[in-house]
Amino acid sequence: MRNRKINKRLTAILQCTTIFNLPASTGYLKLVIFLVTLFLYPLISHAQDLHFSQWFNSPLTTNPANTGFIPDADYRIGGNYRSQYVNVLSVPYKTFSVFGDAQLFRNKLDNAWMGVGGVILRDAAGSGNLTSTKVYGSLAYHQELGSASLLTAGFNLGWANKSINPSQLKFPDQFNKATGFFDAGIPTSVVFNSTNTNYLDVQVGMNYAYFPTDNLYLNGGFSIQHVNRPRETFFTNSTGFDDRLAARYIGFFNASIKVSDDVILNPMGYYSNQARASEFVAGGNLNYNLSGEGDYQLLGGIYYRSSDAVIPMLGFQVSNFRMTFTYDVTTSSLSTYNNGHGAVEFSLIKNGFFTQLNGSRRQSLCPTFAN
Repeated sequence: MRNRKINKRLTAILQCTTIFNLPASTGYLKLVIFLVTLFLYPLISHAQDLHFSQWFNSPLTTNPANTGFIPDADYRIGGNYRSQYVNVLSVPYKTFSVFGDAQLFRNKLDNAWMGVGGVILRDAAGSGNLTSTKVYGSLAYHQELGSASLLTAGFNLGWANKSINPSQLKFPDQFNKATGFFDAGIPTSVVFNSTNTNYLDVQVGMNYAYFPTDNLYLNGGFSIQHVNRPRETFFTNSTGFDDRLAARYIGFFNASIKVSDDVILNPMGYYSNQARASEFVAGGNLNYNLSGEGDYQLLGGIYYRSSDAVIPMLGFQVSNFRMTFTYDVTTSSLSTYNNGHGAVEFSLIKNGFFTQLNGSRRQSLCPTFAN
């Protein structure tokens, strides 16, 4: 796609010239080529969309059918923060999100309810200030199937903006052979038609949950992002180039297993594919009861992103507040340059009920420490 080729060019300059400001010796050029090749696969193929290691704590961006899919509450609000490539880039990539969703019409629909919610995301990448801002509204319908399963379908609709500051970038034709450095004073042939682009974005998804007992809960889902294939480019359209966003396909599975009165195990897996770029994450965490009916819980776990990183997780739950922290330990060849120091990610989520009466009402038998 043309958009991908353009982003490759910009990212390469960001990482190899603006940041490192390297002279044109053979050794440095080899390092530049390696960094460009290594960075572009995950940062362009995956990061066309915003990315969280804690995908399970970003429910509305993982699957719009998760809207109102809250086994142990009526509503939830949360936020996520991610910072990556701090040790490699002078201006690291930073991603933020804030979301909220709730269950509606529980008393008006027959063994069913609606989920409504929204999410705001913002991502800033590199010294060229490539910034993405996205705002989505989500709607989902949840239908119980008998007493032990639940089927959900949902969609979200949103507005997206992407902007860039070309004045902070340097391009290949600005390389000064005499000095061995890039010179912003040299004219460039790269011409931006616009530094802002806006588009409408649509996602759809489905979920299924199975909960035969109080001690076992299984859940899986599938979603498609960018169903409408919106255009995203800073340049004039040219024949032969496709500047539409490729559809992104996401599948996930998780389980919750109560293995004792004090331990709940949560294995899970996630797969994403967009324009021949894929990501697979597998692992799990456990909740350890520190007090009474789970008012205080310790959370710990570990995940593995295939061919990329090991991701340990540590968290703490106090009443209806859950805080989790993850750290991406790079296992790919990029570790030669970042010493294994990948992304830092933090999540904070609060679950709640509309009234005290609802505190004893559960629409599915998700394992809990409460009696």
